[in-house]
Amino acid sequence: MQRDPQLWKDATSFKPDRFDEECVAFGMGRRACLGQAMAMRIVSLTLGLLIQCCDWKRVSKEKLDMIEEKWITLSKLILLEAMCKACPLVDKIGSY
Repeated sequence: MQRDPQLWKDATSFKPDRFDEECVAFGMGRRACLGQAMAMRIVSLTLGLLIQCCDWKRVSKEKLDMIEEKWITLSKLILLEAMCKACPLVDKIGSY
């Protein structure tokens, strides 16, 4: 589709400006990542285990600084530092 001479003049050369509206995004449709659904489930499971199986405490006593970086992603400028300690529940996981 991306090199079809019926759709594009000089279809074999790379011209980035031609893909503004007619391009199928890489992560969509038939080109989507096959492992995305599994990865999302694993991330959710891992996050759930970290929340349920660990006691979390902040390292500093200062108020949280919620200032964001000026970037594409909304990352915090000053990252939160935390300490975790495994709960007794962790010993029971996988022991069945």
